[in-house]
Amino acid sequence: MCNLLKHLNELQDLKYRDFQSKLIPTVDKEKIIGVKTPALKALAKEFSRSAGSKEFLDALPHNYFEENQIQGFVISQIKDFDECIKRVQAFLPYIDNWATCDQTSPVIFKKHRKELFPYIKEWLKSGHTYTIRFAIGMLMQHFLDEDFDRNCIELVVAVKSDEYYVNMEIAWYMATALAKQWDESLPFLSIKYLDKWTLNKSIQKARESRRISKEKKEKLLLYKFNG
Repeated sequence: MCNLLKHLNELQDLKYRDFQSKLIPTVDKEKIIGVKTPALKALAKEFSRSAGSKEFLDALPHNYFEENQIQGFVISQIKDFDECIKRVQAFLPYIDNWATCDQTSPVIFKKHRKELFPYIKEWLKSGHTYTIRFAIGMLMQHFLDEDFDRNCIELVVAVKSDEYYVNMEIAWYMATALAKQWDESLPFLSIKYLDKWTLNKSIQKARESRRISKEKKEKLLLYKFNG
């Protein structure tokens, strides 16, 4: 772990750290080393095969943003579903920013949607901002195509939060749902299901999407809340 931290510091880019700290305001600038994502992913891939990776994954919480990024990238490569879930469960309470949350995306989940779903429902009940955001992200990534179920939309709109990073994820989910499942998701564009900010942000994001036709984008304006 000491060698990993040494390597991270060798890759430090202070200008990038200053830029990045503005994008992830929930993380103290002093906890950001300043290493670009491609380098972190390459390091995580190499590190996942090393003898010290298990010790590192066990050593929660970490001190630096980049260490959390590597944790998420290594977890995302785990090929055994049960082991992956165990690692995700242990890591979620320590995620403190949107980037680590969104970039932790286990590949194995795609093959185990049925087993994953009960965990998602539990994560949605969490009081932790990024656990909820992660759950919504997993629904967006894995349950809007062949395994789509209208109940998934109902689960998302049932989430009520004052947290910006939760409501923004709901808006991203709704915009993606409109792109992929227009007829099923359109009825949920209502103040009955979404607060004013999230409703209007969902419409904004959907109208910015290249996957939604011009005609549908015009129709979405009818759903905007102006009260």
